[in-house]
Amino acid sequence: MQELQKFMIGQYGGFDYGKFQKDFKPGFYGIEACSFRSGEDYLNLLKASQQHGFHTGIHFPLRADAAKLRDALFLSQDQDERHAAFGHIQAELEYMAELRPEYVLFHYPKPVILDDRVDWQHWRFSDRREYIFESEITLEEFIRRSEDLFAWLSRKGQEYGFQPVLEFDGLNRYVYGHDFLEQLLSEYPGIKLCLDTARLYLQEKLDPDFDARMLLRKYLKYASLIHLSTVLVNGKVQYSHYPVLPELRPEDGWAPIADYLRIIREENPGVRIMFEHRSDLITAEQLESCYGWVESLLYEG
Repeated sequence: MQELQKFMIGQYGGFDYGKFQKDFKPGFYGIEACSFRSGEDYLNLLKASQQHGFHTGIHFPLRADAAKLRDALFLSQDQDERHAAFGHIQAELEYMAELRPEYVLFHYPKPVILDDRVDWQHWRFSDRREYIFESEITLEEFIRRSEDLFAWLSRKGQEYGFQPVLEFDGLNRYVYGHDFLEQLLSEYPGIKLCLDTARLYLQEKLDPDFDARMLLRKYLKYASLIHLSTVLVNGKVQYSHYPVLPELRPEDGWAPIADYLRIIREENPGVRIMFEHRSDLITAEQLESCYGWVESLLYEG
């Protein structure tokens, strides 16, 4: 069906042919690749994309590098760290030029700006450099660095022929309580957003001032991509990147995926859906149920 042309799967850590055969269905749009450990994986992705004719997106970085943080700290308060982040992105863009990815995705903001009032112990960070607190940076500083980022990514997108996509990481009031980001997204329409259902749900459970549904309605018009998975939050955080299934009930602590999908249908039904889930946790029959349920909520009736 035509709707399947909006569906994508992820390949994290390398090109896994078993996952490709299980997860990727005829008519799917493409694959999002991240943190490949070898050049052979890159060549396998390139070969498969040419053979099967699917589109490719990159979740920065394409190459795993144990010496570097995964995410580029392009909003760092340290000037040398900012320059290094832009240099890292530049090197990756040159490396993947032959692949000609449709988009390159970056976590934003990075470092994440944490609301001082919230207990963030359940938010996953690999390194202390990945976050600062709201009290450590002013709104004006954040806006200025974001403006520089948008201008730079816009130039690079035109130079290398890709769409820059910013995936929301942890958010504070500077993003959900102000309109400067909407103004930037309007000024740079070539830059789009990615919204992650599990991450939005987790923040709502941790942060009493955060409303995931309101955030979706505020920013979906600027989104080109949804990272779709669920997570169980019920006293503790379990089953990250779990596939969305109709039997996983919100009253048991699972994300209210049906509500999120209805909002997506109302606000931006053309957005692409990337199943950012661990399909190894479920059977092939359950995976078909996942795909069919999402398709029915987004496109049928």
